[in-house]
Amino acid sequence: MDEIDAANELLRGKGYAARDLAVHPGPRGKALLKGNKILSPFSDEAALVLQVVQELVPTDAELGHKLLRPADLRALL
Repeated sequence: MDEIDAANELLRGKGYAARDLAVHPGPRGKALLKGNKILSPFSDEAALVLQVVQELVPTDAELGHKLLRPADLRALL
């Protein structure tokens, strides 16, 4: 299992549907965290995106109707 698959498994465990929040392969080996629950895609190395999903992304229930902001996630790193 690679980092993108691991991040997506964690997101499913946190209650997110793939359309709401998922990690996708991006250009030049980057990974993109994107979906309906994030204002704009969060792009970085796959290992860092996995870390963000593990440590900073709340459960779907905790997030509620709010949207994640990539700038807020980066500020917490």
